[in-house]
Amino acid sequence: MVRPERTLLAAGALLVTLISTPAIAAETAPETLFTDVRVYDGKGDSLSAPTSVLVRGNLVAEIGDDATAGADAAVIDGGGRTLMPGLIDAHWHTMLIRQTPEQMLFGDIGLINLLAGAEATATLMRGFTTVRDLGGPSFGLKQAIDSGVVPGPRIWPSGAIISVTSGHGDFRPLSDLPRDSSKPLSRVEDLGGAMIADSPDEVRQRAREQLMLGASQIKLTAGGGVASPHSPIDVSTFTPEELGAAVEAASNWGTYVTVHAYTSAAVRRAIDAGVKVIEHGQLIDEDTAKYMAEKGIWLSAQPITHEFFGGMFPPGSDQDQKAAEVMEGTDRLYKLAKKYNLKLAFGTDVLFSEAMARQQGRMLVSLKQWFTPAEILRQATSTNAELLQLSGLRSPYKGKLGVVEEGAFADLLLVDGDPLANIDLLADAERNLLIIMKDGRIYKNTLSE
Repeated sequence: MVRPERTLLAAGALLVTLISTPAIAAETAPETLFTDVRVYDGKGDSLSAPTSVLVRGNLVAEIGDDATAGADAAVIDGGGRTLMPGLIDAHWHTMLIRQTPEQMLFGDIGLINLLAGAEATATLMRGFTTVRDLGGPSFGLKQAIDSGVVPGPRIWPSGAIISVTSGHGDFRPLSDLPRDSSKPLSRVEDLGGAMIADSPDEVRQRAREQLMLGASQIKLTAGGGVASPHSPIDVSTFTPEELGAAVEAASNWGTYVTVHAYTSAAVRRAIDAGVKVIEHGQLIDEDTAKYMAEKGIWLSAQPITHEFFGGMFPPGSDQDQKAAEVMEGTDRLYKLAKKYNLKLAFGTDVLFSEAMARQQGRMLVSLKQWFTPAEILRQATSTNAELLQLSGLRSPYKGKLGVVEEGAFADLLLVDGDPLANIDLLADAERNLLIIMKDGRIYKNTLSE
């Protein structure tokens, strides 16, 4: 029997989001020629000399002074400004940002979808043309975006977070315990936000379900978390056999498992089970950072600092204390990542806060405490794009992202200035991103005004 809540969630993302966002018409032309632009290609340390970039369809077709367009092309004079790849957030939650925890647990399904559609458009308008969704029922929203129903970023979806009983992702009230086959799924499970699994067979089944729904990678919570009510931050959750079952299911589909984990114990257990990507990692020790480097493991880190995450929870609460511990570890984590040259991705991990989501660009810019502007731009463009390709044939978009080069997807930003000289430009997308193009379509163009 199909649950009506699940049906509404999928249908709502396709249909209800039509009225959730202001109309943003995408400008389309057979070709778009950018002239007099200085290109940041997503990989280097400098801008090109003034040049031209031709977009044909949804791809970058030519780069150079001899790039020529047909008579029907739209021609944009960049005025010496910077043309760069669209930004990528490697840890985002498309369905879980504007709703509150109470709305997630008790709210109207239609409202949840309306909020997600509106936030998807806002995300794109901040210059983030691609996100890797690390938990939530984003499949319908992704379909709506891809089919042009609502403007938004490309989505690499994980589907439901897979958690153990009492783990990060288990938001059930204690009155739901003990759980047995006679009890229905919890509200969060019913919505596809998280799934509880307590054996290798259950983990394997839940992973396969997400792959069947369209997941491009599988997300597990291998250790305790901050926001979850029953999950001490020091605990390791899944057993090696359970982690291995998820890895097996994912690898059979040609993709990978990423895990939420803060501590050295949780990280090492996951790596030894075949996990390829660690989310967070703020509490790892130096030996574990070195171990990650030796094994070629990706670290998907976020600037979890007091600037952005302070004051989220009631002072003195258990969650507030856990948040303080994680924030304390962020500086050490980035320094270890630099020391051991870890494969480092950028993400933000915003949950339940539209106000914090608006700081997405500022969170990227805040990395200047540890990295040069060129290193920051690489993280959020070509490096994040490299991480996305771990999904192999499960990647939902077949082409190059995170770079400005011939044959790459035309996901482009025209910046009013040089972000290599002034990375702070990316903190204010409304003012400094003059053009936002995704898949060859222009969704913002203030030059035309």
